[in-house]
Amino acid sequence: MKTDKLFYRIFLNQPSLISELIPEIPEGCQFDYNAPVVKEKEFRLDGLLTPLGGDENVPLVFLEAQMQNDIEFYSRYFGGIFVYIHQYKVKRNWRGLLILNNRNQELGCEIPYQNLLNNQVQRLFLSDLLGKENLSPNLAILKLIVTPENQAVSEAQKILENTQTQEEFNLRLDLVEAILVNKFPKLTIEEIQKMINLREADITQTRFYQQVLEIGRTEGRTEGRTEGRTEGTQWGEANMVIRQLNRRCGNISDTLQAKVRSLSIPQLESLGEALLDFQDIGDLENWLINHTSD
Repeated sequence: MKTDKLFYRIFLNQPSLISELIPEIPEGCQFDYNAPVVKEKEFRLDGLLTPLGGDENVPLVFLEAQMQNDIEFYSRYFGGIFVYIHQYKVKRNWRGLLILNNRNQELGCEIPYQNLLNNQVQRLFLSDLLGKENLSPNLAILKLIVTPENQAVSEAQKILENTQTQEEFNLRLDLVEAILVNKFPKLTIEEIQKMINLREADITQTRFYQQVLEIGRTEGRTEGRTEGRTEGTQWGEANMVIRQLNRRCGNISDTLQAKVRSLSIPQLESLGEALLDFQDIGDLENWLINHTSD
């Protein structure tokens, strides 16, 4: 599944997760998230969390999620960090945060980086969360990503039941639905909502549901050139990108939202990567001009 954008979304919606995973970061600390390209070697850092505010004791956080084997992962990860530190003349401390699938992943030789891995970088192996109960809501959301399909629905329901406010519920529902869409790509949004089977919750008030409903009405007025399952995948991808754009550039207009929703899945994936470098609405408009045709 497209884990990069999924983890980006989780950390935007649940900012307290950072301080929970790296205890030395103060609770409630806010970060700006981007994915800078390091010049010369053309390393791309998946996520750089830059503290907002004047406290120089709060470190930069180099965040990366890796779910598959990659024997060059560690060399590329640390290479990108140090090229970035050199290029941007970084003068503050930094920490690494790696979200990994399991302890048996082939990620390359650890020996050259052992001291950094032991002292500078926090590694979270999602498989370690399986079988654990009474996890915090943040960790329960991460656990859902690797939960077996036959247990995913019950775990999702537990996450949603353990909420105190409607706003908190809406945020968790949005993430839970996004994870289940990736876990069950052959199911439509409606089928996933039936799986969750929330009797007390008014899911029609969530942003995710309302966006899907609006897109469904629009699609209903166009020619049905693809099957519902393919449309559901495109809808979910478009919703995720729009949500990221709203956080990155401010609320985008209905006209721009419509243009984003008209993109193909490969175009949406490309936009999802590019938007991490956007500074304002103008960057989005330029991207659409350069990557779409009349």
